[in-house]
Amino acid sequence: MKESKKKEKLSADLKLANAANGAKYRKTNPGPFYAWPMGLWFSIFFIVPIVIIVAYSFMTRDVYGGVEFKFTLKAYKQMFDPAYGKIFLRTLFISTVSSLVSILIALPCGYAMARSKHQTLFLILVIIPFLTNSLIRIFAWMTILGDNGLLNNILHFFWNIGHSLGLGAKDAVFVPHKFMFTQGAIILVSIYMYLPYAILPVFTAVDRFDFSLLEAARDLGATKIQSMTKILIPGVRSGIISALIFTFIPIFGSYTVPQMVGGKDSYMLGNIIVDQVQKARNWPLASAFSLVITVISMVCILWMLASNKKEANLKKVSTKEDIAANTNTPLLAGNTLGGIK
Repeated sequence: MKESKKKEKLSADLKLANAANGAKYRKTNPGPFYAWPMGLWFSIFFIVPIVIIVAYSFMTRDVYGGVEFKFTLKAYKQMFDPAYGKIFLRTLFISTVSSLVSILIALPCGYAMARSKHQTLFLILVIIPFLTNSLIRIFAWMTILGDNGLLNNILHFFWNIGHSLGLGAKDAVFVPHKFMFTQGAIILVSIYMYLPYAILPVFTAVDRFDFSLLEAARDLGATKIQSMTKILIPGVRSGIISALIFTFIPIFGSYTVPQMVGGKDSYMLGNIIVDQVQKARNWPLASAFSLVITVISMVCILWMLASNKKEANLKKVSTKEDIAANTNTPLLAGNTLGGIK
């Protein structure tokens, strides 16, 4: 009885001490003062534009561009047009496929980089594409995928070899394959453009992973594939989710890639927004579509934050259990840790 009272008193004293230290820290901490410039910057260049987009989406279209300050839901009604729904589904399909393929490529790359002795070299190789203008990289892919591009020239070369060996009809003529202006071209170029955004988070998560867990799984009879799928991948889940979001969001709102390597059947939401602003002069509809992309992006970011917070809480609970088990005083360890939060 006396011991339990002592433990309760110790826990209460710790909470009071922590509260006093917290109050003292808040008085002497200049952090909020230093945060004002950054908060002002975000308010002007992030919150204010979003508020303007939301306001414009509920206004009436002006004949000569811009908006009239009359409340209406016409822009949101236009969004439910079947043609726009088809474009939305196409955008979702291209973004999802590109993101998933990027993750499948990033997983072995991130694992190899984390286990390599030359991490710095590999990181430089991953970052190098960022040093080149994105338009130049897209133009490079256009020269590769074009009708007279590098890929078709290679196919033509092998076709000529087969033709000279009598493997094809004598009067057959090589017809260039249509690689450009297709959904496949958009997916391929998008994967190339945003693959580093997938590799870096996966590499960071794998680099923090405790590889002794894989050895323990192998000792318990798990195969290499089982240890990878049941231990490694769940252990780097936060990196995979971050990589998925970092690739999905920019591809979903992409304009340049579908504009340059996509055709009429590859129209995406980013193209609609630009055309509504520059050609149709329908700013409310462009704002409504922009708001949809913004909401989807915010949902993805909140999902990532919630997943990271959940993983951090699980690690915190595991650490508490380990400390309690090592000290053989679970109640005292729990009370002490609870007071020191």
